[in-house]
Amino acid sequence: MAEGFDLGGLRAAVARHGRVARVVVGAVEGSAPRGPGAAMLVWAGGARGTIGGGALEWEAIARARALLAEGGLRVDRRPLGPALGQCCGGSVTLVTEVWDAAALDGIEGPLVARSLDGRPMGLEVRRLLDRARREGARPPAQIRQGWLIEPLALPEREIWIWGAGHVGRALVAVLSPLPDLALTWIDVARDRFPEILPEGPRAIWTPRPEELVAHAPPHAEHLVLTFSHALDLELCHRILSRGAAGLGVIGSATKAARFRGRLRALGHSDGQIAHMVCPIGDKSLGKHPQAIALGVAVGLLGQKRRVGAEIAS
Repeated sequence: MAEGFDLGGLRAAVARHGRVARVVVGAVEGSAPRGPGAAMLVWAGGARGTIGGGALEWEAIARARALLAEGGLRVDRRPLGPALGQCCGGSVTLVTEVWDAAALDGIEGPLVARSLDGRPMGLEVRRLLDRARREGARPPAQIRQGWLIEPLALPEREIWIWGAGHVGRALVAVLSPLPDLALTWIDVARDRFPEILPEGPRAIWTPRPEELVAHAPPHAEHLVLTFSHALDLELCHRILSRGAAGLGVIGSATKAARFRGRLRALGHSDGQIAHMVCPIGDKSLGKHPQAIALGVAVGLLGQKRRVGAEIAS
């Protein structure tokens, strides 16, 4: 779940589950597991996201499910030590709201602001909203003059995952809960994906996935791990031709050498081919799909964010 008010994720959850409660950390005093803006969604049969775990989250989920039957909004300030027996010495203000399709109508950015106690919008809040609209300012989530103010969530990185086999599924499971990542997941047919698609990633199936490369944004990062070496090669060829912020391919040293040779034959320079990372993951972790996924995730998170960086074409 992306940091900030994840409008897309909330809409998807409402479309799937109907009424959904959203719990957000509005304010923190002292030490707490998560900071302002951390949020989770709760529905009758499940939840997504986290506000820090432990007794705080367990209690928040119970309150959210009770509120689902009534609708509306509630604000709770919880001292973590005295009230919940947690080691953190601070206190957290939680805002719980019930959302449905009607409530989402008209929500737009760049800031989402709503009154917590019915009071009219104050001058400080109005100034924050005006500055956001004029200058694109994105202040952090906060409670100001009785209003909860959150920036709309904007993913910082787009990850395109090509392949819904064992490693693709493991990668999506590891990456989809992480904030600030937008995942696009592609394969050749619906039955290549899990029966129940995870919330968050955009899943696309088409008999000719290579044709979708032309629709990927130039700043996307690609992970290629399909069932077919021929399709992997064609995807690499098209991604290198189009330009991208990163290209990783599942395989081995032998596969990497063969792909480099074939990509040269297709007209790519050594400089272009050098942007291809193959194999992906951390060899020391082993070849289990989840181990590969963990290695890839650590590598992605360890990279310095490269906004607008493109493979030279």
